[in-house]
Amino acid sequence: MDLENNQDFDLEDILKEFGEHPEAEEPAEPAGQMPELRFDDETPDIPEEVSEARPEETTAFALEEAAEPTAETEEPSLPDTQEFDPVEEVPPEALPTDEPTIVIDLPEESEAPQPAAAEPAFEVEEEFIPAPIVFTPRSRLKELKKQLVAGPERRYYELSEMGVGRLQAAILLNLLVVLISGGITALFVLELVPENRMKLVVFSQVLAMLISALLGCNLMLDSLGDLLKGRFTVNTLLTLTFAACLIDSVFCLQELRVPCCAAFSLEMTMALWARLQKHNTEMAQMDTMRKAVRLHGIVRVENYYEGKDGLLRKEGEVSDFMDTYSKMPSPEVVQSIYAVLSLLICIGISIFAGMLHGISMGAQILSTSLLVAVPASFFVSISRPMAILEARLHMVGTVLCGWEGVKDLCGKAVFPISDLDLFPQGSTKLNGVKFYGSRNPDEVVSYTASVIHVAGGGLVPVFDQLLGSRSGALYPVQHYRNYGDGGIGGEVDGLPVLVGTMAFLQDMGVEIPEGTMVNQAVYAAVDGELCAVYAISYAKMRSAAAGLVTLCGYRKLKPLKLSGDFMLTESFLRAKFNVKTNRIAFPDRDTCQKLQQHPIDPDEPVLALTTREELVSAAYAITGARALRQATKLGVIIHLIGGILGLVIMLVLGYLGSTELLTPSNILLYQLIWAVPGLLVTEWARIV
Repeated sequence: MDLENNQDFDLEDILKEFGEHPEAEEPAEPAGQMPELRFDDETPDIPEEVSEARPEETTAFALEEAAEPTAETEEPSLPDTQEFDPVEEVPPEALPTDEPTIVIDLPEESEAPQPAAAEPAFEVEEEFIPAPIVFTPRSRLKELKKQLVAGPERRYYELSEMGVGRLQAAILLNLLVVLISGGITALFVLELVPENRMKLVVFSQVLAMLISALLGCNLMLDSLGDLLKGRFTVNTLLTLTFAACLIDSVFCLQELRVPCCAAFSLEMTMALWARLQKHNTEMAQMDTMRKAVRLHGIVRVENYYEGKDGLLRKEGEVSDFMDTYSKMPSPEVVQSIYAVLSLLICIGISIFAGMLHGISMGAQILSTSLLVAVPASFFVSISRPMAILEARLHMVGTVLCGWEGVKDLCGKAVFPISDLDLFPQGSTKLNGVKFYGSRNPDEVVSYTASVIHVAGGGLVPVFDQLLGSRSGALYPVQHYRNYGDGGIGGEVDGLPVLVGTMAFLQDMGVEIPEGTMVNQAVYAAVDGELCAVYAISYAKMRSAAAGLVTLCGYRKLKPLKLSGDFMLTESFLRAKFNVKTNRIAFPDRDTCQKLQQHPIDPDEPVLALTTREELVSAAYAITGARALRQATKLGVIIHLIGGILGLVIMLVLGYLGSTELLTPSNILLYQLIWAVPGLLVTEWARIV
């Protein structure tokens, strides 16, 4: 058979060929088995077409050619040796069951003649597989999502399951109890209650107090739990006030004296409101964190610029927030200390009054002094400013890392801002270009892009796109200089190139033709001749404008412009954002580069976390922390003054034994008077 003829063979043809060959005659095999094929001589030549056949067809072609006898010569000579890829062996059990299996019995290795090894036609180089490039942000993102799910995500759903419906209903019912109790007290003051109804009035006031306590029973039980943990809070003091009011109500029933139930119900309403605000604040913080894709932290670096600390940004961690948000803030510590002291003082005043004027007077002094020692709005003096601020921070994807972060964000500091902060990616666009002179436009674009590349800033991607559309190339720039007045320059290919505003080029002696005045344009001059005018549009983003205005609004905070865009001059920012640029620092280029490379200690505590890269997110974190601290400090101070003043009054009344001023209406009025400045101060947190 001619090996070069490509013919199709089936199994019967192969068996016939082997049957005619004298060396292939073997004893008959039992039924159901195929005869074994043996090759005792040399390995036949295999055509090239076999290497291109499918793996299951290769075995059949190889068997057919191997069984074909050679008629021309007795000892066939092998042609040039050619290497083929090894044929993948298929195990017999993997073959279809409906086809017969051909078993090839090859001679032993010692018996089979070994052909001479032919050298390969070319050297096969080992395939080089480069090591995979680890994309750190993506791997950090996976780790971040795991932490978010395990921490904020889990806590968010725990808070969601708690719900606030019952708490809101309790607040409304308590407020209704306050109105009813206050109305009955007003009737008593106006002497509209007949004497035969006094016992009913007293019973109704006591019942109202019990209803108010029942609505806030969870809060009082939690306060007792805090007491067992070694924490004495204003809620614990409220629980003890309820016990004192119950003792006093016994004497009220005996003496037909109206108890101060309205004041207690008002305090319970405020305490429940504070609990609701804390729940909503924590839930908003967890919602912000669980939606995060990437976290940016704000840290404080000492002696960053001109002796002032710098508030810098770095990559944040979930633990930076989870480890700090639940710690008791300093105002709550002060509040707890005052609660303990006021309790001791009230007990002392009541004992002193009881020794002078009897047990009934002592019980009345104890209940009323506990009520006036803690003005009702004192319960929300810390929670309400945080709830007001968190409502704004949640909209910009920002959270504060505990009260320590709030304190460190305050004080004198500088905050660096970059080109992307003022004009994010996509807000700077090229509206058109006009060329002047006889120079090649592609060459002019290359010169301009080369100088701008050295300067850096937001114009680099704009001119990169223009350079790519013209298939241009960047040139090395020598003697680069930033003139600081809206222009830069350098030598490109041995020619002086100036790039900047029209006013800058006119100051440099470049003649500007009439009719070339374009707002927000980059002018380029080569060798003292105007060559191109690039119309640039800077879109004013609301987030950038709000962030810059917010930063410039605080006296102790100074924005620091670190950018390479020479177009962002002081006059340009003043006209674009309508801000007082005298509050912004504009350091020179060398200082900017030095500040941009300033190292940040990885162990530096993170003060706030932002989930967005917008300027307003970081700005609201800084200014919001300052507003929160001022509102909380003033609120605590005002209520401490009100409480101390109330204790002094109770001491005087206890010494004199005068009960004319210890009426339920006067106690309720005292609470309401101090609630006005207390609630107004909490509104300070809205000034962000």
